[in-house]
Amino acid sequence: MWNQIKTILLLGLLSGILLGIGSLFGLNGLILGFVISFVMIFISYFFSDKIALAMYSAKLVTPKEKPDLHKIVDEVCKASNCLKPKVYVINSQISNAFACGRNENHSAIAVTTGIMQLLNKDELKGVIAHEIAHIKNRDILISSVTALIASSISFIASMFRWGAIFGTGGDRDRGNIISLLILSIITPIMATLIQLAISRSREFQADKSGAKNVGNSEYLATALEKIEGSIKKMPLKQNEVTESTAHMFILNPFSGGGIIRLLSTHPKTEERTNRLRKMNF
Repeated sequence: MWNQIKTILLLGLLSGILLGIGSLFGLNGLILGFVISFVMIFISYFFSDKIALAMYSAKLVTPKEKPDLHKIVDEVCKASNCLKPKVYVINSQISNAFACGRNENHSAIAVTTGIMQLLNKDELKGVIAHEIAHIKNRDILISSVTALIASSISFIASMFRWGAIFGTGGDRDRGNIISLLILSIITPIMATLIQLAISRSREFQADKSGAKNVGNSEYLATALEKIEGSIKKMPLKQNEVTESTAHMFILNPFSGGGIIRLLSTHPKTEERTNRLRKMNF
């Protein structure tokens, strides 16, 4: 429940920043930024699944080709009361998986050959349950709305920056210009951090929902630990995973600390596993 409330509060804060910065620039600037962002997110919302699957050369597999994988997906969908998504396999030694699609009627799950080799049946079931939870929770829609607002803020802030850089006037005007310039730099950073916080909140919620649906939180907890260990041991090949799609995977395929951790779309694995192991059924 807290993750749901947190998402609503963060979306409200993000919307407040958009309205605040838009009001400073005027109604036309607000509308323009929103329209441009809407077009970009609209395309992403309806076609991101096809783009992502094509990007990783994901192959649609039938129950005859991958009976064990389809059996696990069938079991999880039944337990989750979810329509079965299309099932894809990515020929990669990277151990990971992701779900895509805007709703249950237009959804897909992709798993790598690496993760199928790394995890046992129960652990893979935990991963599939997490991805099915993303579909059931309509996280693609939530992330699209979040991205729409955040990108609108960034667009308007960019207009502020250009206006401040090329603005002219007296000392008073220069003071206003400096204030606007600072504001135009800070607000996109705030929007990005809030967007990342929402993403991490949705990961926690998918962990919880998925574990609850299959009745076991240890499946996913153990799987996450194994996947993280695999990511640390196996460096990524060039162009094997792109930064723009990293948020889709069950675990960030790029390891690192410091600023990378701060800007991660995923919570720390240790925190996720601790929460999972504290769950009661």
